[in-house]
Amino acid sequence: MDEKKIEEELKKIWDETPVSHSDNEKMACWAAFQSKTFAAKKPKFKVWRYAAAASVIIFMLIETGIYFNRGPLEEGIYFTSNVIENTTSIMKIISLPDSSKVELSPNSKIVYANNFDSNRKIIVQGEVYFKVKKDKKHPFQVFCNETITTVLGTSFTVKQHNQKEVSVELYEGSVQMNVKDQDKKWILKPGEKFIYGNNIAEISEFKRFTDFENEKLSAVSDYIMANYGYKTTIPQEYDNQRITVRINKKEDLKTIVQLISEMYNLKFEINEELKQITFR
Repeated sequence: MDEKKIEEELKKIWDETPVSHSDNEKMACWAAFQSKTFAAKKPKFKVWRYAAAASVIIFMLIETGIYFNRGPLEEGIYFTSNVIENTTSIMKIISLPDSSKVELSPNSKIVYANNFDSNRKIIVQGEVYFKVKKDKKHPFQVFCNETITTVLGTSFTVKQHNQKEVSVELYEGSVQMNVKDQDKKWILKPGEKFIYGNNIAEISEFKRFTDFENEKLSAVSDYIMANYGYKTTIPQEYDNQRITVRINKKEDLKTIVQLISEMYNLKFEINEELKQITFR
């Protein structure tokens, strides 16, 4: 059989196979390929022919996303070209296909499938903050080591400390935590932190706010620079102005800027290219 015919048969098998693939479906896929491709051949095969055929189909399946090394809780996810990695030394901000926001810390990576709008499953390596768009029909699931974080719409951080330990910090909304081979479920509330390692799961509190108590307005400018990387310019006559405010550590930058603007009746301009905020 020539290469064109093999490609046609592979395409038919791919079209007949659903997006989520179990081991049985993979075996069925191979059986279908084998029966269609080799049925007319005489029973005189050499070992190298089997090896060549196997290498061809494995290569094709890797290209289409069927074949992959699946982790214990990654059922329904397959590796595709949708791999985003932050190899820089600064935070990388991206938007997912469903408009959810992601802050990817240095040396971190996420992987998700082509049909993410309807299959909102994502694999995390490293440390990632999510601000999830609500979609009751399609729950958002994050897989990291042996844990699954399931949400509808919320904001939280998932951090992989090593190959066996994970922590999840919830800033807004609600999430459900599951662990491999355990029936128990944990529901987090804002301000709670889930920690899993060495087969032990626990919940504790963490500080999700930064408080400014009668501090100079410049202190907020310093906070913005340290956490968002934007330089803030405030009119000189406001140098000695005092501020008392509580800010969510993962608050959107524009929300903080608008808050200051309203508190002091100032107009502002955000220059994304220069990463500069100017109040007037």
